[in-house]
Amino acid sequence: MQALNEICLRTFRSRKRPKGETHKIYLKAFITGFVSTLVFHQGVLWLLYAVGFSPRAPWNMTPVPPLNIPAVISLAFWGGLWGILLWALIGSSSGGTYWIMALLIGALGPSLVAWLVVMPMKGMGLAGGWDPKIIISALLLNGGWGLGTALLIQLLTRVNVS
Repeated sequence: MQALNEICLRTFRSRKRPKGETHKIYLKAFITGFVSTLVFHQGVLWLLYAVGFSPRAPWNMTPVPPLNIPAVISLAFWGGLWGILLWALIGSSSGGTYWIMALLIGALGPSLVAWLVVMPMKGMGLAGGWDPKIIISALLLNGGWGLGTALLIQLLTRVNVS
């Protein structure tokens, strides 16, 4: 955790922010990841569902353990945590590199964890049994999330939210 803390702080400081604002980056990155899940990730899921590519409906309000909160809110919480990591990795980039890294890291990071950790824990097998629809959907959903998070953090860091 200390290493992640140092990466985040170094990344944020490299963006020439005023002193005292550094501690806010964690909150901003979390908020943008959370909101991006609700808007961009679920928006892409809505499109995939609407065209019949995904059987999963967006904005799933089914309560999930252990807190019995809606599944989409649980997912958005994890999106917020991923937002912190994404910012740590892309925050010092600029221009096209920033957007390409947001897309690639956003698409691959959460997808790999879902395929290799979450799905096997839920009894679905690696990558959901290597179902091409699951693999393509994950890359599209999480790539959209990554770009959305990158866009929102750009907007949020330009606005004073003190």
